[in-house]
Amino acid sequence: MEPTGTIVFTSVGRPYYGFDIFCVSLADSVEHRLTDGVSINFNGQFVDEDKTLVYISERSGSPRIFLNRSGNADPEQLHSPQESLFHDRPVIKNKERLYFISAHQQPDKPFNSWSALYSTQLHHTTTVRLTPYGSVDYSPAISQSGKLIAVASYGDRPWGGEFHDLQTDIVVFQESDPTNRVLVCHHGGWPTWSGDSTLYFHRQADDGWWSIFRADLPHNFASSGASLAPIRVTPPGLHCFTPAAMHNSKRIVVATRRKGKNYRHIEIFDVESQEFYPVTELLNPNSHHYNPFVSPESTFLGYHRFRGEAGPGELTIPHLEPVISPIQGLRMLRLNGSFPTFSPSGDLIAFNHDFDLNSGLKIIKSDGSKRWTLFENRTTFHNSWSPADNNVIFTSIGPIFQSASATVQIARVTFDPANLSDDRDKIPVDIKILTKEETGNNAFPSCSPDGKSVVFRSGRSGHKNLYIVDAVSGEFEGGIRQLTEGPWIDTMPSWSPDGKLIAFSSNRHNPDNVAAFGIYVIKPDGTDARRIKVAGIEEERERLNHVCFSEDREWLLFTSNLGAVTTEPVGLPNQFQPYGDMYLVRLDGSGLQRLTWNGYENGTPAWHPRVLSIGGGGRDEEELKISRLSLKGGNWNGEDKLRGQFDEPLWIQCDF
Repeated sequence: MEPTGTIVFTSVGRPYYGFDIFCVSLADSVEHRLTDGVSINFNGQFVDEDKTLVYISERSGSPRIFLNRSGNADPEQLHSPQESLFHDRPVIKNKERLYFISAHQQPDKPFNSWSALYSTQLHHTTTVRLTPYGSVDYSPAISQSGKLIAVASYGDRPWGGEFHDLQTDIVVFQESDPTNRVLVCHHGGWPTWSGDSTLYFHRQADDGWWSIFRADLPHNFASSGASLAPIRVTPPGLHCFTPAAMHNSKRIVVATRRKGKNYRHIEIFDVESQEFYPVTELLNPNSHHYNPFVSPESTFLGYHRFRGEAGPGELTIPHLEPVISPIQGLRMLRLNGSFPTFSPSGDLIAFNHDFDLNSGLKIIKSDGSKRWTLFENRTTFHNSWSPADNNVIFTSIGPIFQSASATVQIARVTFDPANLSDDRDKIPVDIKILTKEETGNNAFPSCSPDGKSVVFRSGRSGHKNLYIVDAVSGEFEGGIRQLTEGPWIDTMPSWSPDGKLIAFSSNRHNPDNVAAFGIYVIKPDGTDARRIKVAGIEEERERLNHVCFSEDREWLLFTSNLGAVTTEPVGLPNQFQPYGDMYLVRLDGSGLQRLTWNGYENGTPAWHPRVLSIGGGGRDEEELKISRLSLKGGNWNGEDKLRGQFDEPLWIQCDF
């Protein structure tokens, strides 16, 4: 039986992006906005000198390809495989051929990316895969004549787990013969053509700086079989990445991150004079600018950035955003917050809003129309609504991502549902601490179906294992019982709806590896602990977390690294692990299904058996259009404004 209901989840940073695509005329340095402020719009390419633009937008509930024609206010969604929920880096060549990255065909092994290059005629329905099956390609570039294609390729290697620097190779081939792939050089990403014989690309140099390199292809490169020795063209002392070559010149456009600067900016670099010419810092000094591109005759320079607080378009963040689901009976919603938990009826969702602001615990209606604050000024994470009580929520109070000895406590939060009225924003609560302060790190509570017990992870023994405590009295009066014991990490427990099993994540199969977790289940009396063996997964590499049950206990929902990396992470704002996607698997380990595809970190899901409604719809693309219109005009009480304050990848910042 196919899974049904509603899943609400988190995408790290994504609700705040508010990206639009802008361009600058190199004749007068005046900035123009090219996209309409709906959803997020990014990774564009010019089609012609009239500023016709092909780009990616998430307005339909997944990253899709859109075309903006000059003078036409309505973007046109271009044909792509209907089964694909991820597209990236579109290019239109000669105004008739569309190239793009898609992730709709499953590889034959886990831990391999699904990303591959495809092409199609505009407005035709036939799509051709250009990446060999079993291989992975990112970031396509088409030569000036249109005869040659370059990609950043991971080849057919199994993903090694890296994401700071993907260690892709630069590969070139002709579309007429895509199987004859020529390795230009090892270790390079984000290629761009200057004419038909010169490639620029980025890589992290041996001195630690991300820099632009050049490879000049000889006339017989296709038959020589030897990789080239690329030449570094940008100097050390600053990061340069995501290049775009300006045709018929010795200039390239790059995104830079300079010492002493807080933002990524677009600059023009003259390869011969070794001079940089700033572009965006003169226009918007306090915004990040991403992934530059140039028009065919290098008249315009494009990029995407935060659209700004005062500009037209969507300027506030809805509490919930519909996302296309690959399963018809399963609705998916992205939350502006973390660690959601449904009320028993499904009408309410409790969550943690922003850890950096110590924003405490909040509740929203599950249609997204109203938000309340239960308490704030405390760091709070991972919540569990009592299935037996519509006014009781369990949460962890204390710092997140800390050692076993750090003080984190399990709290029982009680409130009067009658106070959840439209004319109130803050709700009085009673907070009762269930764990003793001296017991260290107690977190990740899950309440039993009868509301009488709470299972949680504690570091009180020196190791992080699972314990069960009385849901009302806590360990002060009702006592506490250790459920698991061992020199490993057992964490993120979740009680099954029938109360017969508790699922959790653990590295007990390899305690020395604190980065690899599998899914386990155990009975509440501590017997019959067993591992859920997901078919085809290598034990030493899996990272399966945030597990929860379907209502019928047939399915487990979890987050994982099984799909590797979907896009080059250096082109995105910070994602702690840009390979986190959500999956379903049956309790016996069969029937693995992927639910999300993007370059973000997705996680902390909650699952309710009802198919909930938001803004008028949300399952298919037509419903999503309706819901977006109603969300845009809705009364979002307590909404957050888009501010564009997101981080560069931390592994770039640390080099300073």
